[in-house]
Amino acid sequence: MIFSVFLTGNAYAQATTAIGTAKVWGTVDGIAIEGVVQGPSAQVSDLQIACVFEYTEGDIFNTPPALPPALNGLVHLDQDMEGLLTEIRKSGKFHGHANETILISPPKGTIGSKKLLLIGLGDRDKFSPDLMTGVGSVAMREAINLGVDNFSFASDLKDAGIDSPTALVAGNVVRGIFEAYRTQTWLKEKKMSTFKPISKVILLAGPAFFTTAGEGIQEAIASLKN
Repeated sequence: MIFSVFLTGNAYAQATTAIGTAKVWGTVDGIAIEGVVQGPSAQVSDLQIACVFEYTEGDIFNTPPALPPALNGLVHLDQDMEGLLTEIRKSGKFHGHANETILISPPKGTIGSKKLLLIGLGDRDKFSPDLMTGVGSVAMREAINLGVDNFSFASDLKDAGIDSPTALVAGNVVRGIFEAYRTQTWLKEKKMSTFKPISKVILLAGPAFFTTAGEGIQEAIASLKN
């Protein structure tokens, strides 16, 4: 299985890593955790997960603090979805409350993934990196429930203009992913759950933040093995 996370860092005026760069950061519970420099719209997967805040006018297009359009994964996703990402939030059809979810089936060829799952992050002014542990758990549970073979995850914080600590956010997402996975494994051992095993998690990072995200991911992997 493939799991992708698009994670950005504290500034984009720094050394960048080429798009398409990939590296396996480690393995937990038999699941390989790979980092790839890629955006959520381009990533090929059965399920793409993207995180969005409650809507404010022009939020992802407000540069700065949002990333410039050329580097902004949410802008690319919105454009490839013909404005749906903005419309569904602006209209109130999806509020983006913390841990709220909605599943979308994009027309074939719209984006790289077969399905798109949005997870809400709530009020941008109240964001805390701790939220991402729960978001990671929600992502894993939804992917397991859908029975997909592979999926991608984009936290999209910098794209939305949030100056978040990249390594901490990346590590919290990984911790949340495995909290949920280990709970489902525990239930499966008690014969109270069945699910398709996951073989690989791919964490996506923006070109300027690949190394920093990797540091947080590796720290989380180490803690999960202790």
